[in-house]
Amino acid sequence: MLLELYPRVHRRYASLPIIGPALDGYVAWLLTRGYSTDRAREHFRAAPRLVGQLQQHGVRTLAGITRARLRGCAPTDSQDDPDLAALVRQLDRYFEAELSLYPAPTFTCIEQRVTTYTTYLERVRGFARSTCTYHGQTVTAFLTHLGYEKAPTRLAAVTSRDLEAFLCAVGPRQTRASLQHVVSHLRAFLRFLASAGEIPPGLDVQIDTPRVYRGEQLPRALPWDTVQAFLKAIDRTTPMGRRDYAMFLLIGTYGLRACEIVTLTLDDVEWRARRFRVPQRKTRGALWLPLTDEVGSALLDYLRHGRPALAVRRQRVPFRGAPPPTYRELFLRHRTPVGVLKPTAVAEAFQAWSTRSGLAIPFQGPHCLRHSYAVYLLRSGISLKMIGDLLGHRTLESTCVYLRLAVEDLREVALDLPAEVSRGATEVAS
Repeated sequence: MLLELYPRVHRRYASLPIIGPALDGYVAWLLTRGYSTDRAREHFRAAPRLVGQLQQHGVRTLAGITRARLRGCAPTDSQDDPDLAALVRQLDRYFEAELSLYPAPTFTCIEQRVTTYTTYLERVRGFARSTCTYHGQTVTAFLTHLGYEKAPTRLAAVTSRDLEAFLCAVGPRQTRASLQHVVSHLRAFLRFLASAGEIPPGLDVQIDTPRVYRGEQLPRALPWDTVQAFLKAIDRTTPMGRRDYAMFLLIGTYGLRACEIVTLTLDDVEWRARRFRVPQRKTRGALWLPLTDEVGSALLDYLRHGRPALAVRRQRVPFRGAPPPTYRELFLRHRTPVGVLKPTAVAEAFQAWSTRSGLAIPFQGPHCLRHSYAVYLLRSGISLKMIGDLLGHRTLESTCVYLRLAVEDLREVALDLPAEVSRGATEVAS
């Protein structure tokens, strides 16, 4: 691959000390991840500088590279030497994924404890993997606060004062709603320890939780005209614009969540039946929805003219290594490395287009489009049951939160004041 990338000077890179023998495979790995040949050449500009840095750290062979030594070669500020920073970052991933250069990581006491607990939550209690991750983050912070790594016996002697000290430490960084989740995670962990006989029972009930009143905040809904203006403001002349328009049109038309958007696959769309399937992570079921003409046209425009998987093989250099990976996910990254989207990427795209549109959108995430869709349906006279089915709610109680925004409907069901109260109010006013 080096010969094809640098027909004249490939020996200059292949003969580099330490990393030279690995660079040919590294080029092939970069191309499989969607990097263009021009971008790969930018990485190689910093290869001689990286060799010099490794030699200063006492590295003489490829086998002598450790993760700490390699990362120590990166500039403190990546903007000081962007090519070197990118080369170190990608070589770190290549050495781990392809060459298995680094020894298997050893788990700390905290990591072992958290892994055991999250495995229990997933297999015994049936929690979703994302929920187990959130619980694990809280437990990791709690064990770190206790000093569990240096003194594992400290956990068996935990007291209510330790719990209070931990909550006082994390409380200032949390909202009341977030702190309520932290308390819930901590209580569940304490009950788990008590059931195993590691701590005395009853500690979980000694933690007070912040008061969060149901319905104290209104749903984050935008006026429907603003939603339509936001969709029109997306530039559909670029591949990324076509992708983002299709994503946000799906949210605005069906009220999908960001986590549901990124899990959609090509197999979920049944074009002839004019419907598509939405895998629902919370209920672990599937929701079938009709495919409208507008959404279908936007998806076809994206698949034909914007989806990166169709452009992975367009390399100036003939590709002779392993074929580029194929993805069945509907929406993919447009920046290297090529791969699937994460829900955070949907939020970042929403923030970017929201800023460019110049509209008065005070919310930072695309979930406001879901709320806007629900309120739009409610004001259009759609029943709560149908709205709940479209949004994938398991209970009608989850859908009733939008009733607070149906102000005109609420005014119609308000009772008249009793005659005595009305007469007294008139006398006071006069």
